[in-house]
Amino acid sequence: MKKFLEEFKSFAMRGNVVDLAIGVVIGGAFGKIVTSLVNDIILPPIGKLLGGVDFTNLFITFGDETYDTLSAAQEAGVATWNYGLFINTILDFIIVALAIFILIKQMNKLKKKAETEEKAQSAAKLSKQEELLTEIRDLLKQK
Repeated sequence: MKKFLEEFKSFAMRGNVVDLAIGVVIGGAFGKIVTSLVNDIILPPIGKLLGGVDFTNLFITFGDETYDTLSAAQEAGVATWNYGLFINTILDFIIVALAIFILIKQMNKLKKKAETEEKAQSAAKLSKQEELLTEIRDLLKQK
């Protein structure tokens, strides 16, 4: 049992697991921010432009009666098809994907810049012979 606990502790404390846990927590918070952005900032003007449509109340009931709001239909226990909420979820996804794309693109740009600066610094410190050997190595890597 002691060996099992030691193995579990070493697994749980690895950098990957801790990084993943931090990512999940931050991702959850980011998801709430994006949901608020979509529901509270983006959709109201779009709904206004479309004649005062409230996306959260776009639904189809599977029954004979009609309801003014989704919550009224749900309180009545009627089965509903909530396509307005689905639209909100799609917009959430698009915004999250766009934000992640921009973030990764910027991180790659910074990483490439740092690598270029690092190569420039290391090249400045090398002797002629080392520079030639470095060039040969780089050419061989490209093949």
